[in-house]
Amino acid sequence: MKGVWAVFYRELMFYRRRGVRTVLSSVIYPALFLLAFGYGIGKGARVSGMSYITFLIPGLITMSSMNQAYGISVEVNVSRYYFKIFEEYLLAPIGRWEIMAGEVLYGMGKGLLPVLFLLGYSAFAGIGLRITPLFLLCLFLHLLAFALLGFIIAMAVESHADQAALSSFVMVPMIFLSDTFYPIDKMPLLARYLGYFSPLTYSTKLIRGTLLPGSHLFSFKYLLFMVGIILALLAVAVVLVERAEA
Repeated sequence: MKGVWAVFYRELMFYRRRGVRTVLSSVIYPALFLLAFGYGIGKGARVSGMSYITFLIPGLITMSSMNQAYGISVEVNVSRYYFKIFEEYLLAPIGRWEIMAGEVLYGMGKGLLPVLFLLGYSAFAGIGLRITPLFLLCLFLHLLAFALLGFIIAMAVESHADQAALSSFVMVPMIFLSDTFYPIDKMPLLARYLGYFSPLTYSTKLIRGTLLPGSHLFSFKYLLFMVGIILALLAVAVVLVERAEA
């Protein structure tokens, strides 16, 4: 476990060096969507029997935390091919699973920043959200899934340009087709089918269902879907890190 904390600590120290601009980047992104959709397009609207802003906040939580957790793909890719730090990890007397675990843990930590911002805003604005152990479990699974996905992309792609293109091809459609801004069952049929292939759809449903009092959106089958997705991603991540060469 010392290797896990060593990798995590190195990434955390590098994160701290970037200071305020890094924190602001994780907050401004959801704030802009909140202004544009919550108080712009969706002002006064109601969705599924609730105000649109109440419906939107859980979607913004999953979307923005996904972006931050998945964002380790860029950092791992750069450290691997440009700074050669990943090679130093491989040569160090630590297990390869510890490298993966440290990077994923760092990605999950990054994903918490926009969550805290949006929960704080919700409390300030009087939007009634409930923080329960079940919500924390769903948030943990959500962050774990997308940190693992980011790590897999970083290990599978060999150039920064290809990594950026793949991220745009996968992540942007996922953001808009996964129940974040509007209910997936109101989308056109093709978009709905594409959305059901997205893990973000299930984590958004879980987090919205656990955050909103009296909500009937939560389903344990979505929880099982997320566990299955995580196990599959974990298996792929382990294979890729074991095949990595110094």
